[in-house]
Amino acid sequence: MTKKIMVGQFITESNERNPKMNDVNTYDIQFGDECIDKMQIRDIFEDSGFEIIPSIYAVSGASGVCKRNTFDYIESCFVETAKEHRDELDGIYLMLHGASKVEGIGSGDHHILWALREIVGPYVPITVACDPHGNGCKEYIEQTTAIRSYRESPHTDARDTWRKMAKMCIELVNDRQNIHSVYRKLPLILGGEQSVSADEPVRTINIHMDDIERNDPRVRSVSWHVGYLRHDTAVAGCYIVVVPQNTEDQEYCEKVADDLAKYVWDKRNEFHYTGTTAKPDEALNLALKCEGKPFVITDSGDNTTSGSTGWNTYVLRQFLALDNLKKKVLFASICDPKCYDSILDVASGEDTTINLGVNYNDLSSSVTLDVTVKSRGNVIRPIAIGSDENAVIFGKAVVVNVKGTNIDIIITNHRQSYAHDAQFRACGINDWKDYDIVIVKQGYIFPELKENCKDYVMSLTDGATPQNTKTIPFKLIMRPMFPIDNI
Repeated sequence: MTKKIMVGQFITESNERNPKMNDVNTYDIQFGDECIDKMQIRDIFEDSGFEIIPSIYAVSGASGVCKRNTFDYIESCFVETAKEHRDELDGIYLMLHGASKVEGIGSGDHHILWALREIVGPYVPITVACDPHGNGCKEYIEQTTAIRSYRESPHTDARDTWRKMAKMCIELVNDRQNIHSVYRKLPLILGGEQSVSADEPVRTINIHMDDIERNDPRVRSVSWHVGYLRHDTAVAGCYIVVVPQNTEDQEYCEKVADDLAKYVWDKRNEFHYTGTTAKPDEALNLALKCEGKPFVITDSGDNTTSGSTGWNTYVLRQFLALDNLKKKVLFASICDPKCYDSILDVASGEDTTINLGVNYNDLSSSVTLDVTVKSRGNVIRPIAIGSDENAVIFGKAVVVNVKGTNIDIIITNHRQSYAHDAQFRACGINDWKDYDIVIVKQGYIFPELKENCKDYVMSLTDGATPQNTKTIPFKLIMRPMFPIDNI
């Protein structure tokens, strides 16, 4: 008899300082074969003779808090699929990011898993692939048979992890074990910019975890989860997960989890920003003084990869205030739907006057600019780092030049971080490397930009994604918590 696996994906990274809430239009939602193909695990299951039962693929990326009615609809797709097929399911495979916040609920990821466990009971294997920048708690983690996060940040191994956990689901269905993931919370809270995997101490931590997985036959997998700090929640902070190999290894893995938690905790003073960081004025000067090109500035306080709005004009106003700017500059991008709509009828090559900036606060103050429209295109996001495959169109973009300057701006009607060559090409910029200075809405710099730029700096701007953890007014997190508290 053919074994059957239910699959589904929910990705929302909720920054509560983003005033725009997620509704159903924010999501890329797919069902049936489209759901399976976007999850990129079809061949894993079908090559092993399994039938895939898709529930829903719902991905909004990093954004705001999810509206309750939108989440209820998404969760119902998971729940109704599980109910319909409950008596024929051999296992469940999920991709749950871990950093969602739903109004009136809290974590949507946790809510989905608990709802599925109620339906299928405590023993049906459920494996979960997740982002390391997601939050966990004992009650959530122990409801998974196995959960593992990506190792790398930026997440160059995301697709590999999705497929690894799909294979683990097959293994656990074919060789049933009475196990659950082991959880250990750490009194440690970090931003992604302090935990880049190419840098220490994360590089050494990852090597250590790889050694455990490779050399300890009683351990199925281990992972260190950085957590997510862009909304206040009791489950925020770093944690450790260890998955036993077999039933008899459950108690042994409790000790492995203790040891790994201590290993990470002992390195707490080693976490730091990767690369060059500078206050905004200093970051500007570094860019202007760079002799090669392109130089990349990441506007870290308006980091759309961590849920910010992408509409701040602060860095743009820094450049507009310069006298005799000789360098060719690209802003990729500034999100302002109203401004975008105002020039819909302006053809390429034509001049117009725009008001750019949503005026939500001082950081997003509007500026009046005389511009020439250069090109139009789409706002896209590839499904994984380093791949143009399955790019999703999330909005529209127009490229303008500020008349009398060397400043070009990508104006969009949807927030998005420009991290891939394909994204620039999609809005009519053939080669972003032709610019002397490129400003992007990121924290840590993404691989394609880092590999192809002359130099880069993370500008410590204000906004919805502040880099100084000590300045974030947490109320609900566990205390004491390092580095907010000296422990």
